[in-house]
Amino acid sequence: MVEILDKENFDKFIAEGTTIVDFWASWCGPCQMMGPVFEAVSKEVKGAKFGKLSTEEAPDIAGEHQISSIPCLIIFKDGKESSRIIGYRGKDELKEEIEQKI
Repeated sequence: MVEILDKENFDKFIAEGTTIVDFWASWCGPCQMMGPVFEAVSKEVKGAKFGKLSTEEAPDIAGEHQISSIPCLIIFKDGKESSRIIGYRGKDELKEEIEQKI
């Protein structure tokens, strides 16, 4: 399951454990394609929480994390960035890449 994030719940969401956040925007074609893939992968990967953050609705958070290309997935471990995946990936490729990084 993917949790919808905003400026109210973002910091708490990433604070503990391994979390993966999809930074996206409604005008971004590859982001729209990545949405269902991210959702599917979230149901298969164990040991991490998955969330989505709209860069349009939370530009301040996107700025803090220096998001310059989307879609951008950031993997956080106990609130600290551990790695990024930038650009569209198919389901199998994304799942494999996430599993290697967590």
